[in-house]
Amino acid sequence: MKTSVTLHPALSVSGATCQGCVKKIRAALEPLTGHAELIEVDLQNQTIALPDDIDPEQAAKRVSEAGYPASPLAEKDDQPAACCASKAEKVGEKPESGASSGHDSHHDHGSGDDSGDQITLAVTGATCASCVNTIEKALNSVPGITGAHMNLADNTASVRGQADPGALVKAIERAGYGASVIEDADEADAEKQQKDQAEYRSLLVKMAISLSLGLGLMIWGMGFGSMMITEANQGTWLILGALTLVVIVATGGHFYTGAWKAFRNHNANMDTLIALGTGTAWLYSIVVASLPALVPEAARHVYFEASAMIIGLINLGQALELRAKGKTSEAVRRLLDLRPKTARVIRDGDEREVPVAEVKVGDHIRVRPGEQLPVDGVITEGETRIDESMLTGEPMPVTKQTGDEVSAGTLNTHGAIVFEATRVGSQTALAQIVRLVKQAQGSKPAIGKLADKISSVFVPAVMLIAVVAALAWYNVGPEPAVAHMMVAATTVLIIACPCALGLATPMSIMVGVGKAAEYGALIRQGDALQTASKLDLVILDKTGTITEGHPSVTKVHAVDGDEDTLLSLAAGLERHSEHPLADAIVRKAEELNLQPEDTEGFEALNGQGVRARSQGEVLRLGNRRWLESEGVALTQLDDAAQAIIDDAGTPLFLALGDKALGVIGVADAIKEDSRDAIARLHDAGVRVMMVTGDIEGTARAIAAQTGIDEFRAEVMPEDKAEVVSAMRGKGYTVAMVGDGINDAPALAAADVGFAIGTGTDVAIESAGITLMRGSLHGVPDAIEVSRATVRNIHQNLFGAFAYNTLGIPVAAGILYPIWGILMSPILAGAAMSLSSVTVVSNANRLRWFRTSGDSQGHKETQS
Repeated sequence: MKTSVTLHPALSVSGATCQGCVKKIRAALEPLTGHAELIEVDLQNQTIALPDDIDPEQAAKRVSEAGYPASPLAEKDDQPAACCASKAEKVGEKPESGASSGHDSHHDHGSGDDSGDQITLAVTGATCASCVNTIEKALNSVPGITGAHMNLADNTASVRGQADPGALVKAIERAGYGASVIEDADEADAEKQQKDQAEYRSLLVKMAISLSLGLGLMIWGMGFGSMMITEANQGTWLILGALTLVVIVATGGHFYTGAWKAFRNHNANMDTLIALGTGTAWLYSIVVASLPALVPEAARHVYFEASAMIIGLINLGQALELRAKGKTSEAVRRLLDLRPKTARVIRDGDEREVPVAEVKVGDHIRVRPGEQLPVDGVITEGETRIDESMLTGEPMPVTKQTGDEVSAGTLNTHGAIVFEATRVGSQTALAQIVRLVKQAQGSKPAIGKLADKISSVFVPAVMLIAVVAALAWYNVGPEPAVAHMMVAATTVLIIACPCALGLATPMSIMVGVGKAAEYGALIRQGDALQTASKLDLVILDKTGTITEGHPSVTKVHAVDGDEDTLLSLAAGLERHSEHPLADAIVRKAEELNLQPEDTEGFEALNGQGVRARSQGEVLRLGNRRWLESEGVALTQLDDAAQAIIDDAGTPLFLALGDKALGVIGVADAIKEDSRDAIARLHDAGVRVMMVTGDIEGTARAIAAQTGIDEFRAEVMPEDKAEVVSAMRGKGYTVAMVGDGINDAPALAAADVGFAIGTGTDVAIESAGITLMRGSLHGVPDAIEVSRATVRNIHQNLFGAFAYNTLGIPVAAGILYPIWGILMSPILAGAAMSLSSVTVVSNANRLRWFRTSGDSQGHKETQS
């Protein structure tokens, strides 16, 4: 075990927004200290706490070189830690209970709002994976940007770093696309929904026009005329060719505009392939109709109907794709729909109904039974039961009374209440959840990088294949070689559009993250979602994770038999502490109407105990190892201590000077569903370990009662990260589950960190996944959703790759020598559109996924 290291906020930093940033910063500072895993990065206050042995100037230089501008803090700025501590207390966060009650110091990775370091843009004109690659390159080229990614599923781009939003918009426009900064996410969502509906209707109209023309031309050519140019029909086909041009420009002009913009910016994308394919078919046909003598008589075939029908089929595919895309955001929309539009505010004695946007912090709001709460606040009048299932997933309403916190969007099921608004607008719990879900939906896991790499060369490669196929047909193909050449090249260009490839990952991520949110698991990054699918070891904190986090005194044993005096002394010592074990002792004394003894000079020793002076001597309360190291003999308390341990309790020894006075047993009840949740993890093939600061006997008892495979006891809070790193070194993919405060180093050291039971505030930024419920069931729920999502991504990627791998050779004519089959460009257009719709539809299957812990899912399985 290493010794305790003192940390203090030493640097201000910008651009750090997630645990990935934390790991990069720690890696940059690794050469400066042997305790890099303890370096605290406060994401809320944008500060870095360093051990005393690190020079802030050197540290700032290294962090800045890692891509996060940093500078040393002045002495007067050395405040954020205390600020965060008070915030942790506010939301009820409690540190790990060790073998003593002297655990008052804790670490806090605040929640924070990283919107100042992240800019979200609405992007127009992007249609495929190549577009995504081009836009991301354009954004990353802007000075000050530390990372950028685009989500094709909802046409947004997220940018991290320090840059002028106007410069980002210009960078995207220079790349040939449109962009605008999203100032108000809610307003942007509503506007996007309206635009999508309008675009959907427009695409259907365009589809109807172009398909009607294409089908009409085909029927006329095959039934009443001829698709071959003759002297008799040449004039008619010229008129029909001109009409076709008008229709394909009117209904597919956006493809040609997009292709031209890509060309001007030396890029190639889906629009390029469509424009080249349909343009080639129309141009060949108009040349044949205008100057038939230029081509052999057998090749005087026109393909006007193909150009029109391809545009129509692609428009149809995009319309269906757009409609299916809308369903992927249902989880977010359901959350947004939970917010009432008005609030009943009491001002100056008058009660009036105002729009929610006009509610201010400090306003008093009345909510009647059956109504939803408009903002976050604290109850000032009344008592009720609140249905918080939309936030926590817990089905049973929670009793609330004066002084209790309530959250926006929850449902008041019982009595009328008045509460004071404490958080409004974007600061409410619901708004933070929506922001996190959207952020995760737009993130890109490592698996998505494969599509990025391929898309960067895909379109140019397809164009080269089309040229090779055309040359092959022209030189060695049967007559009419010119017609066969044109058909093969056009078909290759059309069928190879990388729409499905670009949608394969983001569509599944959007649905999967939304599904996880329904189970109360807020996944902050796509990488966490992907990694959670591979977990084979889950390490659990004890207090507040496996147990309720509300210890109570179970036994008091005094050497002289005077238990009341013993408890009064202990309460006098512990009333200065804020640790949950201390609270249990003080609460027990209050229940027995005992007056705490006066003490002075209180001091807490992390992981050991607390001490103060009483009756002229040192009064100590803590674990056995510490008191014995202080020269206190405890053998006479062995039997009483062992009885406490056997009952899964923690023995706390009290001594005055070097004389043992007695032992107090404090136990934290195991949550009712912890054993079932651990059993689900075992069923999923995941090994479970508990790491706790508690003594070995208590840890062994809890492990036996809950079915935990392995445990580590008497582990100092700062050493938990070492346990995580050691298990990773053994080849495990490790998840750490903790409360997000003193477990923050371990959460960051794990492959995936789960902050459990933290609700809405502090721990939300401490881990890759935040569980809104106080139940361990959230861990297997998140793992199962993760595995289902990654499975879905694999299916989509396989489908997209297989489609292009098989489709391109067939389009080029590989089946012609065997069966005489040459694919029609019209069929290629239909197949290309179908591939995108298939990917989107497969992703939407996740919306019906149920975990093994879902009772309704069990019923359906049994039926």
